[in-house]
Amino acid sequence: MNRTLYAFLLFGISAPTALAQCPAGEVEVTIDVLTDAYGNETYWELVEGTAPCGTDAIFVGGNPALDCTDGNTGLSIAGGYANNITVSEGPWCLVQGVNHTIHSVDSYGDGHASFTVFVNDVPTASFSGQGANLQHVFTALPPQEIDLSVTRLTTALYGEEGSPITVRGVLSNLGGTTVQSLTLNYRIDGGAVVSESMEGLTLNAGGTFEFAHSTDWVPSGTGTVELEVWASNINGGEDQAPANDVRTISVKVFPPIPDRMAEYLVGEPILTVVADDDEDLLVPRDLDFHPDRDRNELWVINKDVAQSGGSTVRFFAPGGPEMTFLWQRDPNAWHFMSLPTAIAMGDNGNFATSPGIFDANQNGGDPFTGPTLWSADPAIYAQNQFGPLGSHLDMLHVNPRSQGIAHDHWNRYWVVDGHNGDVVMNDFREDHGPGQSYHGDALIRRYDAFTITRDPNDHVVSHCVMDKNTGWLYVVDHGGQRVLRMDTRGGTNAGAATFGPWESYVEYTRVVGYDWEVIVDEGLVGPAGIDLVGDHMIVSDHTTGDIVIYDLSGAEVAEVGRIATGTPGIMGVKVGPNGRIWYVNATTHALVRVDPSDIVGVEEQPVALVRAFPSPTADVLYVQGIAGRSATVRDLTGRTCMGLSIMSDRQGIDVSGLGNGTYLLHVDGVPATSFVVQH
Repeated sequence: MNRTLYAFLLFGISAPTALAQCPAGEVEVTIDVLTDAYGNETYWELVEGTAPCGTDAIFVGGNPALDCTDGNTGLSIAGGYANNITVSEGPWCLVQGVNHTIHSVDSYGDGHASFTVFVNDVPTASFSGQGANLQHVFTALPPQEIDLSVTRLTTALYGEEGSPITVRGVLSNLGGTTVQSLTLNYRIDGGAVVSESMEGLTLNAGGTFEFAHSTDWVPSGTGTVELEVWASNINGGEDQAPANDVRTISVKVFPPIPDRMAEYLVGEPILTVVADDDEDLLVPRDLDFHPDRDRNELWVINKDVAQSGGSTVRFFAPGGPEMTFLWQRDPNAWHFMSLPTAIAMGDNGNFATSPGIFDANQNGGDPFTGPTLWSADPAIYAQNQFGPLGSHLDMLHVNPRSQGIAHDHWNRYWVVDGHNGDVVMNDFREDHGPGQSYHGDALIRRYDAFTITRDPNDHVVSHCVMDKNTGWLYVVDHGGQRVLRMDTRGGTNAGAATFGPWESYVEYTRVVGYDWEVIVDEGLVGPAGIDLVGDHMIVSDHTTGDIVIYDLSGAEVAEVGRIATGTPGIMGVKVGPNGRIWYVNATTHALVRVDPSDIVGVEEQPVALVRAFPSPTADVLYVQGIAGRSATVRDLTGRTCMGLSIMSDRQGIDVSGLGNGTYLLHVDGVPATSFVVQH
């Protein structure tokens, strides 16, 4: 069985209706209408072929006070369907094989009802209501008995060489027979097929589930590759509609970010102010690099003020001589990005932010606030053509005064809930589209075995970061002056969560029985930002202005050094693609890059990599990337401990004579590489 199998029926089979006794050549069709929180704003018509709305309608449904011209007019007239219900309309006898259109109108323009089409009581098509004036076309045709399709791939679009990538997606049963077994397959660039057998399923007609293949793909090189995924051997037989079986995506693989933290422990690091309020930085709280390194973009998020909402500044070629920037604010940032505390880039072209406000409606009501999903596509983000709800892709509402956010995979993020003092997993799943409003397919899980204390002045953040290779989430507890980590892959579901909710979700539950531990409980005065790279963790101290470096490779997390910036006010901190440290200072309104003392140059570009492994090691160290070159090993005081001449990547180096500690491997023209000796 696969490692992760979430089964969610997106639509079920309706109770059998009385057969319409359709004549030969015709089929019985019914349509289920699932309304949103404003059912009265929906109007729709069923027509044959592509006839325009208002022309020869077979059926008219929804609010009779509306018509085809009322889409996106802002009207919200009483009448029509109730809120959040499913209405079954029909049946009709339609000519088999002929296309028909559902014209769907939303008077307010923020997204409305979704539709499921049944042919002879079997679901054959499903349409979401992500728009003001939509046309949904379906064919009046019974499905094949066996028809299984990969309808979505949610596998990371960006990855790193050597880091596992889980192949994820959605399988949909488009046939009329329940699927009980299948083989799930994938391959990279037409290479060897990786298969997994799945048994004991109950995937009814019209049902879907989200899969995660049990065998991860580990990229062995860099560049753009093609991933193909498909299902076969369905119930022991062949798929009868092979045209929709295979789904493909392109994945960009980049070199791993080098762990250069040991370089910062030698000499005096160099601080360079890359941008300040001249580049529209106004109380910057966090930063992140776009995962598509070909774009070479660094995003900074500004706190601003609640009434206008936060903003972003996007830096192109950050830190380089050709750097440019773009300040942007979404038209509805007052709600969706109010007092933002953090930003996290996803692996699919989206990103998410965490509003720090209690009530995003700013009307003294419920704490209707939580993370917001955005597109990093410049044609979508902060553009003003998507209706009354701006350009946001999705928003969930059970995490008031959010303090930090970390990406997991696809549209799944972890949020530090400052109001409740815990951590919450928010999975937007399939977003509702720019400027729409449907949130009902989300998964939310609350982890409350420990307590995080936010800044009582609601200014200094408590960020978090995910180690995607291990599943550990590292969390700053600003008020507790500590750092902890929790295992996101453990725990059991304890049923419904008790805080809220104020809207309906597929799941909103509480998780218990997971592992967590405090890893830093001394040496921090006002911790705020956090990031991981290789065997190291860095934490920014807002109060002291220090960036503290920790070694994660041992049995206990150990502080190994500090970078004293000399300026309090640091919040978000990030290791860039080149392994250098970047941070924002909310007090000085600055974006700063930190270079090791012996590094020259300004552009954030990939560098030649040297790998030293295993680390820690007690006896033999292997080195890749310096065959035929000379090297030296130095301790953290700069003392030379060994001189080396490496003739082959397979040649091991005897380091058994070195004492316990962290060492630097120096090669001319290549950044130093750290390794740990531990006997």
